[in-house]
Amino acid sequence: MEDKPDNSKIIEYLFDPEISGILAELESGSKESSYLASKSGISEDVLKNKLSYLLKHDFVRQTNEDGKIVYTADAEKLGKVMENNSNFDTAIDGLTTMDSYLN
Repeated sequence: MEDKPDNSKIIEYLFDPEISGILAELESGSKESSYLASKSGISEDVLKNKLSYLLKHDFVRQTNEDGKIVYTADAEKLGKVMENNSNFDTAIDGLTTMDSYLN
């Protein structure tokens, strides 16, 4: 049985402040692990761990170039999750409800 990504979990990752910052860095192209870790203020191991679910389902790819780990985001695949996901509306509704409780 194929392990399909859980769209609600993908949305959760996209809303995570650290992961969204990392993905924003990858919008302009591939970046070395050391650069992303330094920019995020985390170790390379923590970076890989944070991206593990996205890596597992090919939303982010990891390659080895000249002995350095390089990450690339699949912007098209990430965009499709946002465009086609009814859970996005659920996430917005949840944030709106949470905001109403805080105010």
